[in-house]
Amino acid sequence: MDKFNPVDMSVWQGRQDPEDGELALRWHDKVQPWSQAGHTVPGVALVGFACDEGVRRNKGRVGAAGAPLAVRKLLANTAWHLGRPVYDSGDVNCDDGDLDAAHGRLAERVASLLDEGHFPLVLGGGHEVAFGSWSGLNLHLAGRGRIGIINFDAHFDLRMKLEQASSGTPFFQIAEQCAAQGTPFTYACLGVAETANTQALFARAEALGVWHVLDEAMTPAELPALLSGLDAFIARCDHLYLTIDLDVLPAAVMPGVSAPAARGVELAVIEPLIAHIRASGKLRLADLAEYNPSLDQDNRSARVAARLVHQLTK
Repeated sequence: MDKFNPVDMSVWQGRQDPEDGELALRWHDKVQPWSQAGHTVPGVALVGFACDEGVRRNKGRVGAAGAPLAVRKLLANTAWHLGRPVYDSGDVNCDDGDLDAAHGRLAERVASLLDEGHFPLVLGGGHEVAFGSWSGLNLHLAGRGRIGIINFDAHFDLRMKLEQASSGTPFFQIAEQCAAQGTPFTYACLGVAETANTQALFARAEALGVWHVLDEAMTPAELPALLSGLDAFIARCDHLYLTIDLDVLPAAVMPGVSAPAARGVELAVIEPLIAHIRASGKLRLADLAEYNPSLDQDNRSARVAARLVHQLTK
């Protein structure tokens, strides 16, 4: 593979239960390397974005660059329940601090996978991954239909890009790009923590027409209202991009992030919403962001991230 980094399949190993035959398979038994040459049956394509340059610029705790490898290790031994193939297309790295170039490489990778009919699932990395992920979908669609962005996140990530992009700027960057190309910016941010977003960010969200729901309103009792709101949002869109900032989850569930949540949103709420988004038939792309293995405890956060990959792909 001359255009992208080689795919290292050595991480895909784990338990074997030969006495149970084909019903005892795990991800490490099934994941195949993606070939740049194509000619593969459409399926799920994993992409690592090994980058925490955006977190560093946003004055966060670095370490998210190690997330793609850590999540793969937990996925490897996860029980297999999928009915379609899964490919590992390797990592996009940002070792030199050039985030713009890394975004460009990620966009190109995502667009290539979409062109081949795959469902790309990007494993970040800091939430700067969102601009690269969206750019790939935007490149692939080339103006064909409205893209709706659904972000499960404690933060709007609508900080203005001044000199440099960061993990706090991706959706402002997307809004700017939409304005430049004359396409609508259609953004939902679910799980917003009032204490983690300034009045300026709330004002910017309102000015940009962002549908948002506070973390305190995202409870099991509110699921019917949340699903109704989600239906209204999805109806406005032709294509969906789902991005999950793992700091939306409670700190007890997701300790391994740069900014653990004081409250957070339970998996019992997040998972039905993911299922509802999948069932719409409009989901084209998803990513996970902000997992930091260096801050994890007994791989608890990695296990949750692997579970969410399972929920996104089943």
